[in-house]
Amino acid sequence: MSDRKRILIVDDDKELVRGLALRLKTSGFDVVAAPDAIAATSVARKESPDLILLDYSLPGGNGLTVLDRLKSLMVIAPIIVMSASNIADLPKRACDAGAFAFLRKPVENATLLETIHRALGDTLASASSGSSSA
Repeated sequence: MSDRKRILIVDDDKELVRGLALRLKTSGFDVVAAPDAIAATSVARKESPDLILLDYSLPGGNGLTVLDRLKSLMVIAPIIVMSASNIADLPKRACDAGAFAFLRKPVENATLLETIHRALGDTLASASSGSSSA
């Protein structure tokens, strides 16, 4: 069995999913995907991902609806909501709903990976970002 962390990408943009999957696999993750809000819950239950990248604008329901469904199904993986939307309070609404973080698309690779590592509690990521303490 693999030690690699599994990430579920929930997004209806096939090209974006393909690009994200390539970046994540290159960085040592296993990747599964779901194309819409309905598939997101079944794939999450079947695959037990370690982390979920969740688009806000999805066929079948928005990302915050999916977030609520996943929480009610006791899916405990950290969820990072992503969106190209300019809705001003969306980052706050996503975090209030239980998202670990909100990222605005397009997401820089370094920002994406840093956020994923923080969400997974990866000590390598925090060690490499400096040793300053707050």
